[in-house]
Amino acid sequence: MADSPLRALVADDEEPALAELVYLLSQDPRIGEIRTASNGPDALKILQAADLDVVFCDIKMPGLDGIDLARVLSKFASRPQIVFVTAYDEHAVAAFDLEATDYVMKPVRQERLAEAVRRVVTQGAPTALQSPEETEDEVIAVELAGVTRFVQRSTVRYVEAQGDYARLHTGQNSHLVRIPLSTLEERWRDAGFTRIHRSTLVALQHVDEMRVDGGRCSVRVGDDWLPVSRRHTRELRDLLVRSTSLR
Repeated sequence: MADSPLRALVADDEEPALAELVYLLSQDPRIGEIRTASNGPDALKILQAADLDVVFCDIKMPGLDGIDLARVLSKFASRPQIVFVTAYDEHAVAAFDLEATDYVMKPVRQERLAEAVRRVVTQGAPTALQSPEETEDEVIAVELAGVTRFVQRSTVRYVEAQGDYARLHTGQNSHLVRIPLSTLEERWRDAGFTRIHRSTLVALQHVDEMRVDGGRCSVRVGDDWLPVSRRHTRELRDLLVRSTSLR
């Protein structure tokens, strides 16, 4: 059994089914925090902002169905386990191809759900972190005017804090996501992102130039010059030297 209760997300667009599943899971002592989402995009937002152990997910949902959600999660450096909870059995092969932990048919029985939780606990939660060498490029879901798009981490040049949100700057666009900068700093450290200012993370591989003028340091990333705070200047210089020697 896990050392601490599992942190779970339940995603289902049918309110009665969502409420029933939350109720059944709340009766299981192996389950702790339970969060909910009524569609795939909302589920992604929650998963990007918080580390959870398992997702109990319907397959047919508006915006982003359960299979597509699992495909996006498979790109996460550390992803939760997935248990599909559905009334349709024709997606089982696709589900297990995506390494789903279990596939539970509706209507859900308490005993069957308990078995799914046992499998999650046995397999370990969350899915083990990969080593930096094995880490795949993470995919971030961004939403604009009801359209969900996917941005690869490797295309992000720098990130700016905007309150509880972060703005991801790629070569041509910028995207606002509801993830605190501190969370991205921790999550993306092994992928070569470092803090250069209290409000800015930069991808070392995209730094083109570093300049010190009048005691003030800045870096050029594409066409943008970004200020570097005094406390981060020496560490940034050391990291750039090391990253350059490895290229």
